[in-house]
Order: sequence, then structure tokens, then C-alpha cells
Amino acid sequence: MTTTLEAVAATTRTHPGLGAVLRWETRKLRAQYRAKAVLLGALLGPIPVVFIIHGQSRPPKDTLFGRFATENGFALALLVLGFASQWVLPLLTAIVAGDVFASEDQHGTWKTVLTRSTSRAQLFWAKALVASGFAVLVLAVLAASTIVSSLLVVGHQPLIGLSGQTVDPRSALELVAASWATTLPPMIGFTCLAILLSVWARNPAVGIAAPVVIGMVMQLVGALGGIEAVRPLLLTTPFESWHGLLTQPAFTGPLVQGVLVSAVWSLASLAVAFVLLRRRDITGG
Repeated sequence: MTTTLEAVAATTRTHPGLGAVLRWETRKLRAQYRAKAVLLGALLGPIPVVFIIHGQSRPPKDTLFGRFATENGFALALLVLGFASQWVLPLLTAIVAGDVFASEDQHGTWKTVLTRSTSRAQLFWAKALVASGFAVLVLAVLAASTIVSSLLVVGHQPLIGLSGQTVDPRSALELVAASWATTLPPMIGFTCLAILLSVWARNPAVGIAAPVVIGMVMQLVGALGGIEAVRPLLLTTPFESWHGLLTQPAFTGPLVQGVLVSAVWSLASLAVAFVLLRRRDITGG
């Protein structure tokens, strides 16, 4: 009986559950200077941007809410959102997600981790959950910093919506926060895409840079004419779904479609990445 209990305990220690692996991956991420730098940049980066835009003698009238950005904090926060969704958000999440698997190749730790600590499935989902959680955190920090700094520097006057309607400050704050929140599904999509590239390329540089380049290419393709059937399928299109929240009446069709498109991209990327990891030969390290 004692021998059996010892064997079970040894097996438990050798193959921890998903929760234990998740806690371990979280501790690893918290110890990374790269992740700390990203969070610090998300916290402090919007502040000089807000001051620079507010100090412009002429507002950027060629962008949504640009003409009101120098005199309305809500408009300025939405202006920054439009800029950040082009390449900043994919970059912020790819810095961690694009390295989360490739770092094991870089340090040659696959054999040690998989044969002594946990299964491939547990490690895969733990890393994917940690990377996704980091994406949620960095988006929340960036959004909060942008909104707070914009309101403190510029002010919280009533916002003029896209239909010309006047939105009171309280409702404007809710709409701006909701607008930033709508970028989470495509950001998770880019997180999963970065995970796929990290598994496939086994190179942190590719895992980090490739999602940003792909996002820029999608932005360019989406700006072309005559591709109305393709544009809704691009992962960058859901970044624009917040526009419908600022009209009167509001429309959420693009938002729902964006969530579905982002989910398809996320699930497809994770499925391919999981298959690649399961088939990988790790006997060499």
C-alpha cells in the first residue's frame, strides 16, 4: 500500500496538472524584463503622445475625431485608439506571444520540460492562456492610461459623435471605454497568430515581427477597393468595429462579425500550432 502511494505521489510530482503548469508559466512571464518593459510602455507611452497631440497648432483633421482631438479628451482617446489598432496592439501582444514557444527552442529546454515536467498539451494550453492573459492586461493598461491622460490634459467636454450627435461626458466615457474593449477579440487573434508563428518558426524574431508585418499587409489590403468580399475576413477589420458605437442609432453588426472572425482566426491558429507542437521531435533538445 505504501509503495502504491509513493508511486502515485511520484507520478503527480512528475506530471503536474494544468493549474500547476499555468502558475509556472505565469511566474516565468512575470520574471521577464521584456514583459515588464511592455507593460511599462503601455502605461507611460500614451502620456507624451497626448501632450504632443494636444500641443499641435492644427488638429489632424484627416482622421476620425482628429478635428476635435486638441479640445476634447474623449476624441483624443479615440484618435489614439485608431492609431494604436494599426500596428501598436499587434506588436504589444506579439512581443510576448511570439516568444513564448520560440524561447524554449532558443534555450534548448524542450527536452527537459516535456520529458520531466509536463505533457505537450498541458504546456501548450498553459502558454497560450498566459499569452492571452497578458494581451488582456496590456490592453487594459494602455486603454486606462490613454483615457485618463487624455481627460486630465485636454478635458472631459461633451463628445460629438460620428452622426453629429452630442454625447454627455458620462456616456462618452462609457462609449470610449467600450470602444477600446472592442479591440480585444482581434488582439487575441493576433496573439494566437503570434503563437502559431512562434511554434512554426522556432525563432523569437519571426514570432514577434511577422504578426506586425502581416497586420500591416492586411491594413493595406483592406484599404484597396474592389475587395468587399475579402475585407470582412481580415483580422485587422474588427479593429474598426468600434465606429458603430459612436453613431446614432448605434449599430453592432460589424462588432458581432468582428468577434466571429477573430474567433475563427484564433481557433485556426491554435489548432495548427497545437498539431505542429504535437508532431515535433524534441529528442535533440
